[in-house]
Amino acid sequence: MTGIAADLLPPALHARLHSPDAGVRRVALMDLADEEEEAFLPLLVAGLGDGAPEVRAVAASALAGWELPDAVAALARALHDPDDAVRAAAAQSLGELKEPALGHALLPAAAHADAFVCAAALRALRELRLPEAAAPATAALDHPDAVVRREAVGVLGWLKDAQALPRLARLAAEDADDEVRRSATGALGLATPAQADLAAHALLAGLKDTAWPVRQEAAATAGKLRLAALEPALVEALDDGYWQVRLRAARALGRLRSPRAVPALGRALAHEISNLRKEAAIALGEIGGPVAIALLRSALADPDPEVRKLTRLALSHLGESA
Repeated sequence: MTGIAADLLPPALHARLHSPDAGVRRVALMDLADEEEEAFLPLLVAGLGDGAPEVRAVAASALAGWELPDAVAALARALHDPDDAVRAAAAQSLGELKEPALGHALLPAAAHADAFVCAAALRALRELRLPEAAAPATAALDHPDAVVRREAVGVLGWLKDAQALPRLARLAAEDADDEVRRSATGALGLATPAQADLAAHALLAGLKDTAWPVRQEAAATAGKLRLAALEPALVEALDDGYWQVRLRAARALGRLRSPRAVPALGRALAHEISNLRKEAAIALGEIGGPVAIALLRSALADPDPEVRKLTRLALSHLGESA
């Protein structure tokens, strides 16, 4: 510990940072971080080289929020630490980055052979929306580790990289990991009008998926894209065994203004889950028609005041008095 940073330290804190007791050094480093002085940044970085993993973990956590190249470079190196807790703390701190330009230091890590390093770098790059991250993220879609593939999907989704859609559609329909399929299914929302058929094909597979979170995501994405070709499958999804899937399907069908969904939405108005009844009322208000109006009038006596409120709003939207 040398230079101006060390010279600025109070003698007592300086002594504690050099204590032979790792516990004392750990607390001293926490106190140093509380100072939030940029002049002390080299000392926090130096903490990543401490012989005790608990001290290195504190240093990695303390570097969160430092939007400076030296801090990012040090955290990227800490992803290779032999201690799992230190690696996890470094990954967590990198995930708090907000300045896109700092993401350039993470690009090599995003292509690293180590799955943890690669996934952590991709996770940190995701919300930075750095265009240069598209290349390593696209390459990572074929990674054998499901966590890496999931993080790669996240990067491409945040970048709204339409060129990646064919690869994402394949993952959504075929990947062995439920969470990768769910993430890829959500990323299909970036499809352009010219890619509607490709997205619809993958979403149809998603609506039939064995994992209900994938079906839920497929219904939600179909609603965002307003894909009329999926109307029959979405109507079927209104009878899904999971109410969460039914809710998203109801929302999608409302956006599609699907008259053929009205009978199934009427059944949803009687479901025991009030959130589903709310969504059914909203959808019926968007679709309209005599049958929808009659069903909405029957829901005016719903035991849930929020359902009754949304029912009144739906009828008002249709020009009907409640």
